[in-house]
Amino acid sequence: MAKNVRTMDCQPDDVFRVLSNGWLYPTWVVGASRMRDVDESWPQPGARLHHSVGVWPALLDDTTVVEEWSPPNRMVMRAKGWPIGEARVTLRVRKYDGGTMVRIDEEPVSGPATLVPSVLTAPLLRWRNSETLHRLAYLAEGRAS
Repeated sequence: MAKNVRTMDCQPDDVFRVLSNGWLYPTWVVGASRMRDVDESWPQPGARLHHSVGVWPALLDDTTVVEEWSPPNRMVMRAKGWPIGEARVTLRVRKYDGGTMVRIDEEPVSGPATLVPSVLTAPLLRWRNSETLHRLAYLAEGRAS
């Protein structure tokens, strides 16, 4: 499992305002390149984001599903990334030193990626998720009052 932590100069509600807008997904998730649709029930459990990954002309259409939505502390998603597989992504958010600490955990849960030892996948996921949290911070801090 890959784990990353970042402190942000905003409040947990600011982070969850970004997470609750499914159309913003490709602006903060590294690898997501465009949105095709967002279920009306987003971000409630079972709701789906319909997005694409990659760059044109090599785009793959995929979905991400909410497994748990507990603002302002926790969100769990199951992100598809076929042909690589699926991953469970958990975001934990809490107040910290006048701001917010966000932790993201990602682990492969199905498909070929589960066959690759975590000693190989974790460093790549940590590198990607470091940038993901960096982008999420820009959006959350920019929306802070």
